[in-house]
Amino acid sequence: MSNSTERKNPFMEPYGTPHNTVPFDKIEFDDFEPAFMEGIRRDDEETEKIINNPEPPTFENTIAVVDESKGEHYYDLLDRVSTVFSCLMSANTSPRMEALAQKLSPILTKHENDIILNPKLFARVKAVHDHHRELTPEEQMLLDKEYDAFVRSGALLDEAGKEKLRKLTEEASMLTLQFSQNLLKENKAFILHLTDKAQLSGLPDTAIDAAAQAAKERNLDGWVITLDYPSYSPFLIYSDHRDLRKQLYMARNTECTHDNDSNNIDICKRLINIRQAMAQLLGYDTFADYMLKHRMASNVANVYKLLNDLIKAYKPTAINELKAIEDEARSIEGDDFKLEPWDFSYYSHKLQMKRYDLDSEMLRPYFRLDNVIKGVFGLATKLYGITFKESKDIPVYHPDVKAYEVFDNDGSFLAVFYADFYPREGKQGGAWMTSFQEQYITPHGVNVRPHVSVVTNFTKPTATKPALLTLGEVETFLHEFGHSLHGMFANTRFSSLSGTNVWWDFVEMPSQFMENYAEEREFLRTFAFHYQTGEPIPDELIDRIIKSRNFNVAYACLRQVSFGLLDMAYYTLRKPFEGDLIKFEKQAWKDAIIMPQLPDTCMTVQFSHIMAGGYAAGYYSYKWAEVLDADAFSVFKKNGIFDRTTAQRFRDCILSKGGTEHPMTLYKRFRGQEPTIDALLERNGIKQ
Repeated sequence: MSNSTERKNPFMEPYGTPHNTVPFDKIEFDDFEPAFMEGIRRDDEETEKIINNPEPPTFENTIAVVDESKGEHYYDLLDRVSTVFSCLMSANTSPRMEALAQKLSPILTKHENDIILNPKLFARVKAVHDHHRELTPEEQMLLDKEYDAFVRSGALLDEAGKEKLRKLTEEASMLTLQFSQNLLKENKAFILHLTDKAQLSGLPDTAIDAAAQAAKERNLDGWVITLDYPSYSPFLIYSDHRDLRKQLYMARNTECTHDNDSNNIDICKRLINIRQAMAQLLGYDTFADYMLKHRMASNVANVYKLLNDLIKAYKPTAINELKAIEDEARSIEGDDFKLEPWDFSYYSHKLQMKRYDLDSEMLRPYFRLDNVIKGVFGLATKLYGITFKESKDIPVYHPDVKAYEVFDNDGSFLAVFYADFYPREGKQGGAWMTSFQEQYITPHGVNVRPHVSVVTNFTKPTATKPALLTLGEVETFLHEFGHSLHGMFANTRFSSLSGTNVWWDFVEMPSQFMENYAEEREFLRTFAFHYQTGEPIPDELIDRIIKSRNFNVAYACLRQVSFGLLDMAYYTLRKPFEGDLIKFEKQAWKDAIIMPQLPDTCMTVQFSHIMAGGYAAGYYSYKWAEVLDADAFSVFKKNGIFDRTTAQRFRDCILSKGGTEHPMTLYKRFRGQEPTIDALLERNGIKQ
């Protein structure tokens, strides 16, 4: 490499990579800060140009120019660097990156505020909003979105109000970052180190092999269980050692509550109060009222109606499900046995085996990750005619990551797809889809295609076995892949309306729709082959999957509803929260909780979705979208689950349209009517 004074910052140069993908192989840590600062400078310059334009404000010179400014040089530097940085912060962070994020957070929030609270810029936006030519539906949507963004960010406030809002947003930005960093630190800090082989009793070989590998990676003898889902979940399901299950469960469910510098209790309280103060400053009673203005649910009453309807429909079944598990536990342990939360998965599994002779370990040999990838890609080919080709020429940010070129049914280039499957140090838990580049059409008519990425924490390969997934992990892959199809099929003029840039309670519909395929016989037969023998998954095993699909479905529904209740309880508060966070949590979700609660555990302090993600006053979205996905899939069940005509309509009416029209308009165009809850109740066996 040439010396550092001659080296060019890759963010500030044309990438010169296949499909203009991020040159991860050339980016160094020291490139980020200068690119951020130059990006801010260019942004300010662009804003000044718009403000000082002597022409009267029009849609073209004021609204579209913000979205299309990247059309001049095919990229917006600040967007380019911040997209890469935030993706790496989630998937491949380091102490240096976290320190830089802390440093940049107030600078970036101030910059965003400087633009959104600029009175001259807002005056032009308002002028276009009040007087404009006839617009297409997409142009109207962009105009409304831009105008609302200014108003909802304080453009109509007086100077004192704007200053107050600035301080609140800057503080919130720092706190959400601190919340995530604390959670990652706590999650990675705990290990359950086992040195006696007897402590492995009940665990399947896959879990033992993974634990041995985890120990080896840490230069320890024996076996290591971590709080990463592929390690944590099998231990709670299979371990015969109740004391160890309890230790692991309590470690996971008390994260960020301890008396150390990773405690999130005060951070959560402050975030709740900041959001309340912001909403009230902007004229709303509560933060939920503020957020729901741009949601399909539209108001708090509709959210509570959905959650309460689900409690009413599912709670009786959930109580029966729990009783069956308690009965199973007592039949094994004796009549005085008391089921605790760390026992639920263990005895639930025993009951599942008794009823259906089925568990995730029986299915793993048929879900080799390489085959699952082929199956999921093959499903997209069957439905939409698109194809995937792995590319070694596209740079990636970690050796685990695979990059693919995606081609449309006519052979034209459609998108770049990245997949990052395994847990590691510096990677947040969970699974998500993200974009390195959104789709948009430049003023010159070039359709810039998207680069999307799916990140998960799946079971890793070991020294003796390839990566073998559970059925739950297959569902997770399908879910995130559904989001990625929403991104890849995007075909809109403006990037801020493209792909998954839709209303929050609609965004989960395309992802949850794809999960339906996980238990469809015709789909499983396309890829589920034994990793050693190549034998297809037996029909009778598929029968057992289908029969058991609603095992504990009501309990799982109430769990999701409980999270929705907790979220709404915090964000419908009208006065600052000053109480005991843990006690408040127990009270908030009690209507959906059917097991006794433990005094020390706390979900809130690790509930990234509503504290550091975009789901504050929006967690109900999963259940809202589930009504839509079940209703949509019922059309495929009627016409054939691989029916190309139905799939094309789904693509044309929903997946390619992004946020260019109201979601219900898009949905009704596909479905021909509004959805009902009936398809969900039927799918879950609640209603015959």
